[in-house]
Amino acid sequence: MTRDHTRVPCPLRSAALASPEAAAVAGPGWTVSYTELDRRVSAAGRRIGEFGIEPGGRVALYLPKSLDYVVLLLALIRTGLVACPVSTRLPAGAVAPLLEEAGCSALISDAIGPIGAAGEAPALDPGTLLDGAENERPQEPLDVPLDRPATVVFTSGSTGAPKAALHSFGNHYYSALGSNENIALRTDDRWLHSLPLYHVGGLSILFRCLLVGATVALPKPEAAIGESIPVLGATHVSLVSTQLLRLLREDADLSSLKAVLMGGGPIPPSLVGGAANRSLPVHTSYGLTEMASQVTTTPPGASRERLYTAGRVLAHREVRLSEDGEILVRGRTLFAGYVQDGEPNRPLDGEGWFRTGDLGEMDAGGYLRVAGRRDNLFVTGGENVQPEEIEEALGRIEGVQEAVVVPVPDPEFGARPVAFVRMLDAANPPPNLAGSLGALLPRFKVPDAFYPWPDGAPRAVMKTNRAFFREHARRIHG
Repeated sequence: MTRDHTRVPCPLRSAALASPEAAAVAGPGWTVSYTELDRRVSAAGRRIGEFGIEPGGRVALYLPKSLDYVVLLLALIRTGLVACPVSTRLPAGAVAPLLEEAGCSALISDAIGPIGAAGEAPALDPGTLLDGAENERPQEPLDVPLDRPATVVFTSGSTGAPKAALHSFGNHYYSALGSNENIALRTDDRWLHSLPLYHVGGLSILFRCLLVGATVALPKPEAAIGESIPVLGATHVSLVSTQLLRLLREDADLSSLKAVLMGGGPIPPSLVGGAANRSLPVHTSYGLTEMASQVTTTPPGASRERLYTAGRVLAHREVRLSEDGEILVRGRTLFAGYVQDGEPNRPLDGEGWFRTGDLGEMDAGGYLRVAGRRDNLFVTGGENVQPEEIEEALGRIEGVQEAVVVPVPDPEFGARPVAFVRMLDAANPPPNLAGSLGALLPRFKVPDAFYPWPDGAPRAVMKTNRAFFREHARRIHG
């Protein structure tokens, strides 16, 4: 029989048939098996179907992370609808413009009043969609078309207004497949769900676990990661740098961990060293929403020097560098396009490459080093300055926890760098940051001023809010 390469078995249904009693989702003191999760997803899908939303319709989710959220998200995808998770960090009144941009047909949310008043998409109460699982009977194998639209993820908006990135089921499937080939994940493993579901990194955790029948470990809201890892028996965890820093400060039992996947930007060298000193199995990576999460990742057992890179290209992805060093990507994980006026627009060149806007270089071993965003680069006295290079150098100085470098206008050089530095011990800053940097960088890259970390600086979830620091620098720099 000829195999249909345009479809794949539904990972959730396959796991439920292969290991019906295995834990699909677990929290503190509770577990839901793959059979039960499959039943709940099917029941929610049937209830959603009663509202008559056209196949391919986009449905927003504006909910706190929970088991119910996971069920509803998977139910939308199974029903042939497109799940559009919206950040709960946004006030309810700011959600309507995103729904309009993504062309959402409906909204699932507890906060019906404020959102419904601002937007035209009908609001559905999640409680009415989650009944009836006890009536679901054992199901047969189920296939999913790889090209079926599955999710819309809003980009971070760090360099402008958020864009609505549309992913197919195949994008998520092959992203998980390539990740699992690099970082082994078994049926008895547990991946701590430590990232928001409205970020592609949070979605990717679900797909990786479903693909092999592993457990998604849901921590309590606001629980410390170091507390959640031993409580839930987590073997894998995805972190951004801020989360790793907090984890290293906690006196936690991390002996169960087999892999710590770092994302959201380069990991500062000081954190690489701190993780190595704790013998944590860290993997550094480079990824983007448009590629459904990881593009490159370091393999298991990478040396400390390799961990200063973003790793090697994973399966089902391709990477090349343009003549001016911009990172170009394509492959089976490349998104279907940005939703504009209701339709996806895929901005690719003639050979199908997507321009990331990131600058980098590839070494002889195939390891990618990311220099920073092209639009962060500025010129001082005719010389190019990449702020991320200075931030990386600052991160090598003992005592520096975090740094952000931005340009300020200068009458002689056009622009000059200044740095905001968060110290591990604010009461005892190092005496001469400029002198320390002078041993690592050419003089024109050494900032003219070093300012303490400003009060009220936005907490970075995945990416730094550089606009805040640029504006703050212009206010305080003479």
